[in-house]
Amino acid sequence: MVLLASFAGAGIWEQLTRYFTSLGITNVTWQDLAMMLIGLLLIWLGIFKRYEPLLLIPIGFGVLLTNAPLAGLYEPQAGTGILYLIHAAGIKTLIFPLLIFLGIGALTDFGPLLANPRTALLGAAAQFGIFGTVIGAVLIGFSLREAGSIGIIGGADGPTSIYTSQILAPHLLGPIAIAAYSYMALVPIIQPPIIKLLTTKAERLIRMAQLREVSWLERIAFPIILLLLCILLAPSSVPLIGMIAFGNLLRECGVVERLSKTAQNELINIVTIFLGLAVGATLKADVFFRWGTIGIFVLGIFAFALATASGVLLGKLMSRLSKSPINPMIGAAGVSAVPMAARVVQALGREEDPDNHLIMHAMGPNVAGVIGSAVAAGVLIRLLG
Repeated sequence: MVLLASFAGAGIWEQLTRYFTSLGITNVTWQDLAMMLIGLLLIWLGIFKRYEPLLLIPIGFGVLLTNAPLAGLYEPQAGTGILYLIHAAGIKTLIFPLLIFLGIGALTDFGPLLANPRTALLGAAAQFGIFGTVIGAVLIGFSLREAGSIGIIGGADGPTSIYTSQILAPHLLGPIAIAAYSYMALVPIIQPPIIKLLTTKAERLIRMAQLREVSWLERIAFPIILLLLCILLAPSSVPLIGMIAFGNLLRECGVVERLSKTAQNELINIVTIFLGLAVGATLKADVFFRWGTIGIFVLGIFAFALATASGVLLGKLMSRLSKSPINPMIGAAGVSAVPMAARVVQALGREEDPDNHLIMHAMGPNVAGVIGSAVAAGVLIRLLG
């Protein structure tokens, strides 16, 4: 009765008109629909293609939520602006990417790198993709700070891209993060043609000697020495390197198994959920549909291809100069997409020779790439920030 009286007093048609104009279907734009399709595409790639599902599914769902008309999930208002709060708490403060690095450190075995330290050079070579793209971005009109953020995509490291972008060019965070994670997910598609183009069949058939056993003392000393070197030589990279070193020390010291397992599982899983939603939330229609965004995606694939090629070419050079056999394909794992890039090398090696197992050799440059991209980010932040 009260509802009917209210309708009668204000006019039922006026009330119905007000109701229908407040629906999403009457406020949705083609840009909103396009962004929702992009969100659905990311979810589809995660579920049906298994391309980095832990990342693409939360990111895709975040894109759906942030582009829902009138929902206000990315607005600074109490009650409904949950995506804004997640972004403010974890991205603006840089807590999420740093905690992800803590988890990566706890998950990563640095043994292959310690067993064959020469492979660190391959991880360093892959960083040419970062600095080459910085130059390219400046040449097509991006500012130095924007170019620095875009270049980090070449490291194929999502958390590092987010960390650098939030400091140097926060307005580009959404497109850069999506590009970085998308190319990480597409490693099995992007890298093989480049590797095959730059190597011969004979090179792809090279078998490498078995790695030596790495001692427990070496394993616990490495993260500490790594941190001390960064403190002395690359202080801007200390937040990222410090977290990965701490996580790795938890893994290797052998006396804090509970903390190590928490960092490897509960912590990184919780942060990944919130990080994915927060990254997706930044990809609104008014940000995505710009020429600059298209440029970011083009430069991103260029950065990734250049990083892969640089690692392979140095691998070829090392293979010719080294007395012990080196398969140049492991240079492609110098990008920091751990362990996807190493798995690509393993798959290509077994494609040529089913008994050729390269994954442990590829993990050396792979983890070196993680360290290298973090150091490169610190250098760019120091120079441009």
